[in-house]
Parts: sequence; C-alpha cells; structure tokens
Amino acid sequence: MTPTCAVSRVSLVRRVRAGLRRRSAPEEGQIGVLALGLFVLTTLLVLGTVDVTAAQLARMRLLDTADSAALDAADSLDESSAYENGVLDRLALTDQSVASAAAAHLARTPRPPGITSWSLVPDTGAEGGDTAVVTLQGTATLPMTGWVLDSLGGSVTITVTSRARAPLG
Repeated sequence: MTPTCAVSRVSLVRRVRAGLRRRSAPEEGQIGVLALGLFVLTTLLVLGTVDVTAAQLARMRLLDTADSAALDAADSLDESSAYENGVLDRLALTDQSVASAAAAHLARTPRPPGITSWSLVPDTGAEGGDTAVVTLQGTATLPMTGWVLDSLGGSVTITVTSRARAPLG
C-alpha cells in the first residue's frame, strides 16, 4: 500500500507542475516589456530635465547680459538734452542713447555658453526719461533634443527685459 501512495503522490506532483508550466507559458517575457517601457520613460524624463535646465541656465545668462547692458545704458548721457536742459537730479536718457549704449555693450561682450545668437528688440529705449529698458532676445541650444528642433526648423527663443536707473542724488 505504501508504494501505491508514493506513486500517486509523485504523479500528482508531476501533474501539478505540468499544469503550472502550462499556465505560466503565455505570461513569459511580460516583465521584459514592462522593464523596457520603464526604461524609455525614465530616459525621456532625464532628457527633458537636462533640456529644461539648459534652457533655464541660458535664460539666466541672457538676463545677466541684459542687466549689465541696462546698467551701462543707464549711464549713457544724452549730450544734447543735457546741454539744452542741464543735469538736475537724474541723467537725461533717450531711446537712441539707450539703444546705442546697449548695442555697444553687446558688441564688446562675448556670448555666454548655450546661446547661439542674440539681438536687441525694438522695445529697447528710455522709459520716463530716467530709466533704461533693455530687451534682449537670444536663441538657446538644448544639449539633448536640440538636433530634433533644428531638423524641424525650430529653435528655442528666449526674450528678457531689464531696467536700470542712474539717479544723481
């Protein structure tokens, strides 16, 4: 009686194992698809984070340049206005004096890394006769997906505005 029980237990274990193999066969390889999907998603998030960070750094560098150009332009005296009206408590600024001082500042300043081109926007000028307003527009390069934008004919354009005053008193 013992051998019969042993045989039936062994055949029962074999049948259970065979059944388990048949049930798990259609599910084999599913973890590979999940792992691939998670890898692609993680890679896209990392690439996006790097590009967003590069665009933010380019914006900050462009804003630093606009700040220095506005400070330089705030010190630019419109000589004809100063001779006609005198210099009271502030420097007399005009759109032309601010734009020419800002353009001269940009001409002697090297472009920061990550910015391929820049130019003054026509909004650059004097505000209220005593505040220099410099609006600078630049094109930024993105390290990870910039080639995709270039192939599609697009680019990342950043526009920043900075204001500066030079009171005398």
